[in-house]
Amino acid sequence: MKGMAQTGPLRPPGPPTSLVELDARCVAIAGRTVGEVAHLYGYRVPRTLQTNKGFIGQIAEIALGASAGSDPEPDFPSLGIELKTLPVREGGRTLEATYICTARLTGTESLDFAESYVMKKLARVLFLPVMDDGETPLTERRFGMSFLWSPDPEELGVLREDFVRLQARVRMGESDDITTKDGVALHLRPKAMNRHDLTTGVSDEGWVVALRPKAWYLRREFTARIVARHFGLS
Repeated sequence: MKGMAQTGPLRPPGPPTSLVELDARCVAIAGRTVGEVAHLYGYRVPRTLQTNKGFIGQIAEIALGASAGSDPEPDFPSLGIELKTLPVREGGRTLEATYICTARLTGTESLDFAESYVMKKLARVLFLPVMDDGETPLTERRFGMSFLWSPDPEELGVLREDFVRLQARVRMGESDDITTKDGVALHLRPKAMNRHDLTTGVSDEGWVVALRPKAWYLRREFTARIVARHFGLS
């Protein structure tokens, strides 16, 4: 990680062995600032997230003992739990879409949502709010109280419908025509490191072509409803 210091007071913990242990770690960082938690494990906080987009999520993973890394499985494999940091304003208003995973644009992924990588990531999610009022420096933003979420039958139906419809368009070679306006709960967004970043996909004529990478995201409005329901917000 960029900005790594030489040492920190604490060594990163190993993977939690139970939900109770994971919950205790979440309680331990709730109310702490990003700077405080980063310092505990020997990391310097960047001034902005412009070139360090995933910094807060990485610090949370270190503090909580997430072990999956870039592997195609939940962040806490033994517990089947995915970790998602969630920037929020006062009152629980979510600020941005939530990244789920990279999209496969080759058209080879099944349309069976239950067996998809997206569903494996969303089956059980630990949301960790991070307070961001738009003015507080990154190092002073505070972690909130985490909560576990699994899609209820209604949410599952909406997610499945979005996935099947959008994935069908990918298989038809229409991935470049999909915009962020498509999808109710899920959407596909560009996810490239730079303008030269390309991945393998399929054209509308069935040819293998180079395309700009895309990723699956949860819509901000969808996570806002989840947060409001959990915390009893109006």
